[in-house]
Amino acid sequence: MKINVKWPDGKRFAFTVFDDTDYSTVDNSPKIYKFLYDLGMITTKSVWPIKGEHVPLVGGSTCENPEYLKWVYRLQEQGFEIALHNATYHTSNRDQVIKGLEIFKEYFGDYPKVHVNHTGCDDSIYWGDERLRGINRMFYNVLTCFRNSGKFMGTLESSDLFWGDKCKEYIKYVRNFVYSDINTLKACPYMPYFDERKPFVNNWFASSEGANCHTFCQTISEINQDRLEEESGCCIMYTHFGSPDFYEYGRLNGNFKKLMERLSLKNGWFVPVSVLLDYIRKERGNYSISDKEHSRLERRWLINKIFGTRGTT
Repeated sequence: MKINVKWPDGKRFAFTVFDDTDYSTVDNSPKIYKFLYDLGMITTKSVWPIKGEHVPLVGGSTCENPEYLKWVYRLQEQGFEIALHNATYHTSNRDQVIKGLEIFKEYFGDYPKVHVNHTGCDDSIYWGDERLRGINRMFYNVLTCFRNSGKFMGTLESSDLFWGDKCKEYIKYVRNFVYSDINTLKACPYMPYFDERKPFVNNWFASSEGANCHTFCQTISEINQDRLEEESGCCIMYTHFGSPDFYEYGRLNGNFKKLMERLSLKNGWFVPVSVLLDYIRKERGNYSISDKEHSRLERRWLINKIFGTRGTT
């Protein structure tokens, strides 16, 4: 599929970040977001609206922490997009998910436009082996020793974890595959796309790998930045800014700081995830992906998982 998106105002490329809220607290995240804001990079930060009752596999602060919520309010006022990373940091039943969505709306003025599944949440939407089909699904299950087969029930209508109808009603974009290529649109030229086999999601999008500071900096290396610009591409970075290697010993990681400063000086369009995806849809129209096209995405992701991202999302 030919990639042909002309970015607004003569911009050469588009760049944004979706920050999974894992590990995020008022001690490790505000300095990173101040840095982004000072660079003119307005991105997307996810939250957990409610505090869970159980011990999470991976946790962090939730919107029930008053100090944390006050800081997230400030981010929203500055233009950062607030998104969803499941209702809380562990599995939630339908009632808890609906409660989380309503609290999100109460806090931030509307339901989330963007959602990304959180690790360890069995209420996740089309996750685990449901992300693939046919031989690719079988290969994935063998690769993961079948531990993610039939595990995630957010779209199983007979389950008390079902909330697919609410996802369809309220949420515009959901992330699926993550690739090592900085040019997310090159790796997934169909995004945002609708998949008729997954009707509870309105539009899917992909991301570029940056789960921690090391992989983030690998993806946005100087040579990759220059290629993104040359290709007039689009990058939606996947990361955890709460990861301890971004901000430690009272300062930002030096390499991350240098690379982001360099990127900010280029003629890029730096906007939140939903703004970027809305623009692509407006320019190219709605897209319904075919089985063949989806299979191509699946194979590319599996190859990345084995040789590139080493098993991350």
